[in-house]
Amino acid sequence: MGFYSKRIFPRVLDFVMRDPQMSKERPLVLANAEGDIFEIGFGTGLNLRHYPESVKKITTADPHPTMGKIAQRRVDASPIDVEHHVIGGEKLPFEDESFDTLVCTWTLCSIPDVEAALKQFHRVLRKDGKFLFIEHGLAHDPKVQKWQHRVNPLWKKIGDGCNLNRNHRELLQDHHFAFDELDTFNFEKGISIATYMYKGIARKA
Repeated sequence: MGFYSKRIFPRVLDFVMRDPQMSKERPLVLANAEGDIFEIGFGTGLNLRHYPESVKKITTADPHPTMGKIAQRRVDASPIDVEHHVIGGEKLPFEDESFDTLVCTWTLCSIPDVEAALKQFHRVLRKDGKFLFIEHGLAHDPKVQKWQHRVNPLWKKIGDGCNLNRNHRELLQDHHFAFDELDTFNFEKGISIATYMYKGIARKA
């Protein structure tokens, strides 16, 4: 992990992810969180204050140790008990069907082996559990898609592995998830290659 990834990017990401448009969506995504909750891509803990009051404990994971250090002040200020693991999503140390709710907010774009991670998510989610997500990804407009594909190699370097052009509808369906809800839309502000969102609730198919 280089100096940029370790020292600079986590603080840049924390600033970017505090965008008001994202902050507006977080409580809408998390409103359905219940039971044993696992949040992948905990980052700097920006979801914590948006969980329903009924949530008392969550298990979290993020492979970036610096993110956890920045998140600690939010963890300390939260009434939620956070059991945090410094791990990626590709190999999770949990038993099969461990969780009632999986939470993933703007994270699938940056997991190196997203297929392996989705297999793990499917494994640890209970049969009647919910996968709550919001992600940016491949746009509906072919003209925007063209630029997403062009810019993606450079974007990945600047964004520490973030991809612009993942089709999250297809990814989840290909890994045996079915949608209770799926909404796709563009944020009103921002550059078009990074503002197309996939938001919804999925279950094991």
